[in-house]
Amino acid sequence: MKKLMAVLAATLLLNGCAEIELGSHFYKNATYEDTQPPGSSRPLQEGNFKVGKPYTVNGTVYHPQERYDYVETGIASWYGPGFHGKKTASGETYHQGELTAAHRTLQMPSLVRVTNLENGRSVIVRVNDRGPFAKGRIIDVSERAAQLIGMIGAGTAKVSVEMLPEESRLIAEAARRGADLKGSEIAMNQSGRLPASMNDAGNGAPASPQEAALAQSAQQGHIQGHYTNGRFYPDDVVTQVPVAPTGIYVQAGAFGVQENAQRLSQKLGSIAPAKVESVQYSGRTLYKVKLGPLKNVREADSVLNRVLSSGHSDAIIVVH
Repeated sequence: MKKLMAVLAATLLLNGCAEIELGSHFYKNATYEDTQPPGSSRPLQEGNFKVGKPYTVNGTVYHPQERYDYVETGIASWYGPGFHGKKTASGETYHQGELTAAHRTLQMPSLVRVTNLENGRSVIVRVNDRGPFAKGRIIDVSERAAQLIGMIGAGTAKVSVEMLPEESRLIAEAARRGADLKGSEIAMNQSGRLPASMNDAGNGAPASPQEAALAQSAQQGHIQGHYTNGRFYPDDVVTQVPVAPTGIYVQAGAFGVQENAQRLSQKLGSIAPAKVESVQYSGRTLYKVKLGPLKNVREADSVLNRVLSSGHSDAIIVVH
């Protein structure tokens, strides 16, 4: 492990996002070997289900956990050719044509809906990898997913990411039994339900009439799509949702004492317009320091780097 971390540390000294992602790839290959976390009644790895122990990349500690209430807005990125054919943190081989994603802490597999807040295009992806490890990003989607929601050219997009709780619970249990979950995301996009073979009945259940009709239509050429690893993937799996105005901000910190938030706001005001917002969280009032709104992701990245350099390591990019 020490040798691995030395390689990772050396890799992360290189400049640029690509080098950071390459360093994270070294780490993915060595994570999730221990299956029983201290104080846990369930193993971190069981069948094809994986969570993983806390890990550190580029000085930041991440704490994977199994959860089904995850909702977040922020900036998404995508990854493709440089990782195509390589092993993911879940143990699967990454294929850029599948609808998958990398998340830093969510259990694998899980199903999340990613919505591009700039154009309203939305698609369900299956989390099977770890990342992104660039600051200011909340999810890394596959190249195909990026194409479908219209973020290939820009490279990033303002997105909302929402866990599908019931479906994710079902595929988690199926994965614990050793089931192959590839294609569950396609079924959810196409029909709004999981295949019969992935529900509570377990493996080997017959295809539902809806699934059989989809397969027959694909064979007859009535549905446009492509085959990847022997599976048929329909191309028209995007949902269009209404678009509402959103802004990009850098959140520098959250405080229980308003005066502390005000002092930080005044200190960072020279970087970008700063303000203090109060929110209710678990029965108490928190005061968040936000800089913005910012014009685009590039400006947000620049402001974030300046805030981080000033010693506020918990700073993040938020979208609302």
